[in-house]
Amino acid sequence: MIQIPYTCQLFEEDEQFVALCPELTVSSFGDTPETALRALQEVVSIFLEECQQMGTLEVVLEEAGYYRELLTQKWVLRQPIQINRLEASFA
Repeated sequence: MIQIPYTCQLFEEDEQFVALCPELTVSSFGDTPETALRALQEVVSIFLEECQQMGTLEVVLEEAGYYRELLTQKWVLRQPIQINRLEASFA
């Protein structure tokens, strides 16, 4: 069994909750945070299974910022050393 760690960000939009996996650019929604999270888990699993069946899983994960640990061969998500919120100014 392959295990892929991923991030879930929850947002409230128009009386719905949106769950987003930014690494894989996959999202889902629900009436509650819990249902949105469960829906995202299902969609991510389906997405990754389809990538595996198509033979593109490794490429998709590498493009999303994952790498394989040398000793364990587990997929690991790269971690930022710093996160900043910035603003862009333009005319």
